[in-house]
Amino acid sequence: QVELVESGGGLVQPGGSLTLSCAASGSIFALNALGWYRQAPEKERELVATINSGGGINYADSVKGRFTISRDYIPNTVYLQMNNLKPEDTAVYYCNARGYDATRTVFDSWGQGTHVTVSS
Repeated sequence: QVELVESGGGLVQPGGSLTLSCAASGSIFALNALGWYRQAPEKERELVATINSGGGINYADSVKGRFTISRDYIPNTVYLQMNNLKPEDTAVYYCNARGYDATRTVFDSWGQGTHVTVSS
């Protein structure tokens, strides 16, 4: 079982910054991709940014130039640095991890979510 624990959400004023962290633990053989998704009230969950095992990175157009995704390998942690935050960034942010567990079974795990509120 793979567990993801997120931290770093909160309330910030427009133009401010926050950094989200997500630590992956459990029986992990390989992590193919780590990413961040978000879901605003009454909206579908959407991709924010992903980083794969080869270092390839993908961002949603709405966050390009403002958000940066990065990862550490020991321990398995993914970060989302968010700058110049806007009210439309307000959402619950979810960490996602995909890979193979110790039994070589594919997993696709989600964190519990962390709230980000951008408001003056």
